[in-house]
Amino acid sequence: MRYFAKKLGIMLVTLFVISIVTFWLFHIVPGDPAQMMLGTSASQEQLEKLRQELGLDRPLQEQYVEWVSGSLHGDFGTSIQYRKPVAKLLKGKLSVTLILGAMALTLVILLGIFLGIFTAGRKHVLSEQILNFLNILGISFPGFFLSILLIWIFGLLLHWFTPGRFVTFSRNPVKFFQFMIWPAIAIAIPQICVLSKYIRTAVIEEVRSDYVRTARSKGSTRNRILYVHVLKNAIISVVPLIGMIVSGIFSGSIVIEQVFGIPGIGRLLIASVSARDYPTVQTLVMYIAILILIVNFIVDIMIQVLDPRIRISR
Repeated sequence: MRYFAKKLGIMLVTLFVISIVTFWLFHIVPGDPAQMMLGTSASQEQLEKLRQELGLDRPLQEQYVEWVSGSLHGDFGTSIQYRKPVAKLLKGKLSVTLILGAMALTLVILLGIFLGIFTAGRKHVLSEQILNFLNILGISFPGFFLSILLIWIFGLLLHWFTPGRFVTFSRNPVKFFQFMIWPAIAIAIPQICVLSKYIRTAVIEEVRSDYVRTARSKGSTRNRILYVHVLKNAIISVVPLIGMIVSGIFSGSIVIEQVFGIPGIGRLLIASVSARDYPTVQTLVMYIAILILIVNFIVDIMIQVLDPRIRISR
């Protein structure tokens, strides 16, 4: 219990530090929101009046305390760019990004584990070299390039989906998932390559263990040894990687949402950064940070549950 309390405390402290750094960094970035809203022809009086209306004339410490206090009560402030409550702007966009991330993570776990086990059994030198080459290729390609490639092949050439024609889930669930699967694949490909490489290495190491030789001597089949014993221990060794994969998925979705024209938080974040929309940017960054911290906390718990050899200090 002490272990989980310690991890929870570290997560809260990390979140506090991230909130300070995020707030401070975005306020020292060059650019005046009032100037960007009114244009270069605005007078100094007009600029000062707008800064007062937006609360940008107050000390940063006072702005930070107000932002944190409001966030704890569900009030994330008012968007400078859209002049709407940030919570209202996020409505609908959060669910789209979460679904996209969940689809990408599902593809990563299923295909990453399968390919890792499959490639671990390829002993032929040529086939191993080809698989390694494809793996490195998948990791090396940036997400926006994979997105453009998928749009060109499956959208423009094969007409499996209409590029830029996003359909909401409420309007047509089938077309929604038919469209969302392609950006999910673009996000997932690099992470699949990373996970499969780790799974492959872990499986090869586990196969050389003494318990595998013991299981063989007792007459266990190859599939039983692989899927009952080896896979379980191999997955335990790569569970900590899940946290990094989730970080990669949500950082990759920021650009890929823009390429596919998906109205998620990625597009909103890019537009808000360009407009120096502090309340919206701060809220989105904190949302992503909270999500990643929660996933890492769950990963830590999973490691304790899956591997009884790890002792939890009481």
